Amino acid sequence: MKRLATVVLTALAPISWGSTYFVATELLPPDRPLFTGVMRALPAGLLLTAAARTLPKGEWWWKSAVLGALNIGAFFPLLFLSAYRLPGGLAAVLGSFGPLVVIGMAALVLGERASTRSLLAGIAAAFGVSMVVLKAGAALDLIGVLAGIASSASMAAGTVMTKKWGRPEGVGPLALTGWQLTAGGLLILPLAALVEGAPPAFDGKAYLGFGYMMLLNTGAAYWLWFRGIGRLSATSVTLLGPLSPLTAAVIGWAALGQDLSPVQLLGMAIAFSATVAGQLPARSRTAPAAPAVRAAVSGNRSFSETEKIDQKVSMDLSNDGMRR
Repeated sequence: MKRLATVVLTALAPISWGSTYFVATELLPPDRPLFTGVMRALPAGLLLTAAARTLPKGEWWWKSAVLGALNIGAFFPLLFLSAYRLPGGLAAVLGSFGPLVVIGMAALVLGERASTRSLLAGIAAAFGVSMVVLKAGAALDLIGVLAGIASSASMAAGTVMTKKWGRPEGVGPLALTGWQLTAGGLLILPLAALVEGAPPAFDGKAYLGFGYMMLLNTGAAYWLWFRGIGRLSATSVTLLGPLSPLTAAVIGWAALGQDLSPVQLLGMAIAFSATVAGQLPARSRTAPAAPAVRAAVSGNRSFSETEKIDQKVSMDLSNDGMRR
C-alpha cells in the first residue's frame, strides 16, 4: 500500500508536465521557450533551496550541477528545440522512447535487471503515444530529430544518475530538487539572454501562467519526481513518463476542443495500460525448503544427531527470517 501511494504521488509529476503546452500557448508570452525555461526552473529552485535551508557541501556542488544540467539545463532547451522543429507530435514520440533508454542505462549503471515485462511495457507505451500524437505527413527535420533524441537521453541519464548518487546523508528530496532546479535555471539564463534578448512584458495571464509553472508544474512536480526516484526503481519511475503526452491530449480535447479519433483513443488505452503494467511489483521467488526441513515434514526417515542439530539450526534461521 505504501508503494502504491508513492507511485500515485510520483505519477502526479508527469501528469502536471502534460499541462505545459496548454499553459504556454494560452497564458504565456509567445515564442519565448528559453525564457519560460528560466522562469520555470530558477525561481522554483531558489524557493525550494531557501525552504530546505541547506546548501550543497563538498562533491555535491558539482554533482548538483551535473544533475541540474541533465534534468533541467540541457533537457529544457533541447525539448523546446525539438518541439519547434518537429511538427505532428514527433517530439513527443521521440520523448516516449526515454523509458527504454532508462531501462538500458539502469541495467548497466545500477544493476537493475531489465525484465521482459518492463521492456514490453516501454515498447507498448511508446507505440501507444505515437498513435495519440503522431499525425500523417509529418516532416522530419534532422536538427529537430537530433534534439529530440538528445533531450530523451539527457532526461534518462539524469534519472539514472539521480538514482545512483542518491542524496547526502540528512538531506531530503526538497533540498536536492532545489539544487538541481537552481543549477539548471542558471545554465539556461545566459542562453536565453543571448538568443531571446530582454524579458517580455507581463500581463495578468502571464503572471498566472508563470506562477503555476514555477510552483506546481516545476517546483512541486520535480520534488515528487525526485522523491519517487529515491523510493522506486529507476525503471518504475520512468515508465510513468508517458502520462505526460496522454495528459496533454486529454487537456487538448477538454479545453481546446481538439478531436480524439478512435485510433488516438486506442493509443491512449495501450499507453496507459503499459504504464500500469510497468508499476506491477516483480514476483517474489520462494526459496526451496532446506533438506532437513523437507525430511522432517515427510516423516519418512529418522534423523541422526547431526541431522537433528542441522534441522534445529535451519528451523531457527527460518524463524529468524520470518521475524525480520
